[in-house]
Amino acid sequence: MSIKKSNPAINITRMLYLLVCELAGTALAFQSLGPDKMWIGIIAGLLVGAFFIMAESLMKQFSIRGFSTATLGLVIGLFCAWLLNTVRIPELLAVTFSSHIKRPEDFALTFNVCTYATLGFLGTVIALRSNKEDLALIIPYVRFRQEAQKGRPLLLDSDVITDGRLTALINSGFLENNLIIPRFVLEELQIMSNSNSPGRRQRGQHGLDCLDDLRTSQRTRVSIHDATPASPDDSHDAILMQIALLINAKLLTTDDNLSKVARLQDVTVLNINDLADSLKPKVAVGVRMNLAIVRTGKEAHQGVGYLPDGTMIVVNNAATKIGSALDVTVISTINTSAGLMVFAEIDNKT
Repeated sequence: MSIKKSNPAINITRMLYLLVCELAGTALAFQSLGPDKMWIGIIAGLLVGAFFIMAESLMKQFSIRGFSTATLGLVIGLFCAWLLNTVRIPELLAVTFSSHIKRPEDFALTFNVCTYATLGFLGTVIALRSNKEDLALIIPYVRFRQEAQKGRPLLLDSDVITDGRLTALINSGFLENNLIIPRFVLEELQIMSNSNSPGRRQRGQHGLDCLDDLRTSQRTRVSIHDATPASPDDSHDAILMQIALLINAKLLTTDDNLSKVARLQDVTVLNINDLADSLKPKVAVGVRMNLAIVRTGKEAHQGVGYLPDGTMIVVNNAATKIGSALDVTVISTINTSAGLMVFAEIDNKT
């Protein structure tokens, strides 16, 4: 599925800009060269507009955050160049090497232009390579209010959207960040909701319903990101990581393999499965707990109860206690393909 979609508003803006360039070129040619040479202005305006439109197309991955950071770096670099210029280094060099420098004024002009260009370039590149913590050392009191309140945005993939726990997690108040949905994820959910497979169709419909609920929630703000891959061959997972790095977002998912690959690329990942595992009660030998016996076990004398996370606990000599709650002590645990199996004895101390 291709995700290269053009933005109509951007296309209209390009056309208007191209028209303005042609009109400006025509006006200049009419005033400078006369009516017979207006075609030169039209071609020149077209070439200038095409050049800047091509430059804009090469900057698709450049956001307003990157532009502001680059501007700050440029200002710092130009300021450093101005400081060097105030100490009159060109004049000093011209006096020192007067036998080799025949035209001091031209040398000073060349030196200043190179200094401003070099330090401006270095300041811009260094600023783009820096993170927010580095910039905070320069502007320690500048913070975006929304970012201070909400933190970094969360980038969602299709797996977490179709997970039934996402809405409950958001409504619980643990996550109040802005939610970013790539457009290709919406398309993937739409394809799933129209699938011939009942299970896949149900997942897609549930994901769309989940997004509709989140859109009306007061805790979050949902926005759509028009993803453009760096390469047409990039997978959806690769594009997700590109977007996360571009907008400095956290990736929210339930895909364990995607989580591992993203962490290797320095992408911050929030995996709901990791959260669920960390909240599971720790069951170890010797732990005492109060357990409701709900049914008999495989053996006639065994009773079975369950922890809130679904872990089954087999209690010896509890077959006659079905329907009651007992204090039990864990005596052994076994990891099976179906999960953790726990064996316990009735606590006779109570």
